[in-house]
Amino acid sequence: MKRLPPLPALHTFWVTAQCCNFTRAAEQLHITQGAVSRQVAGLESQLGYALFQRQARGLSLTEEGRQWLMCAQQVFGLLADAVEHVGDRRRTLQLKASTCVMRWLLPRLLQWQKERQDVPVELTTTVAYNVDFRREPFDAAVIYGPIAEQPAEARHLFDERLTPVCVPGLLGTLRTPQDLQHHVLLHPTRDERDWTLWLKAANTCLSDPIQRHHFETLDLAMTVASQGTGVAMGDSALIGEDLKAGRLAMPFELRVSTGMGYYLVYPPGKEPSVGLVELMDWLVREASA
Repeated sequence: MKRLPPLPALHTFWVTAQCCNFTRAAEQLHITQGAVSRQVAGLESQLGYALFQRQARGLSLTEEGRQWLMCAQQVFGLLADAVEHVGDRRRTLQLKASTCVMRWLLPRLLQWQKERQDVPVELTTTVAYNVDFRREPFDAAVIYGPIAEQPAEARHLFDERLTPVCVPGLLGTLRTPQDLQHHVLLHPTRDERDWTLWLKAANTCLSDPIQRHHFETLDLAMTVASQGTGVAMGDSALIGEDLKAGRLAMPFELRVSTGMGYYLVYPPGKEPSVGLVELMDWLVREASA
């Protein structure tokens, strides 16, 4: 087996071959022009043939030089891919998600970290439902939006399905939707649209005045409901852990779809890393289960 050319010399040749100029190559490599010339000459001496034709107006590649340029492009392209993908598996993934999905997402990320310590995740929470990858340096985000308007980079988790939630101690007082008349209603929005949608689907009309409180997010309304303060409109897909722990209960079977859903998205035009693909696939499987 013939001795392989030294990688530094091959890299110097590759840079020089792209510009065919020792001076410009030296500027890109941050070495002297003489050092570039010596490394190229040493490589030619080892190979036994010229890679460049030295001319008064500059350099041009010989036939052998053109063949070596194609080889060098493949070699350094493979090295660049290795740096990108092998490093990504160990690099901490930056994930953004709204506070509303934390009840579902956080327990699963904790489980992921136990099982996959080689793919760490750093989570940033926000009250915003979307992400702007042009200005926000995240690898992926869990967003909330219309089911029919998601980009190609979106991975569906689950649809929003509304249903009232309360502490288990109130179940005996909520035999029918009409019994809500006697409870404090906790609204996740000022316009009360979620309760209005569910009550319409339940063919129920509550008379005024009804005690009510308004909150900034659905998550906050459900948290207050778990303290026994009233009945909140909740999302049945988000409260699995609360049901298991006995913090919340669903007094009625009716669940109403809103046309909105939760999605995993990554930056458009950017190939996701191996670690990110594995995390997204795992979360999608968790959502389907």
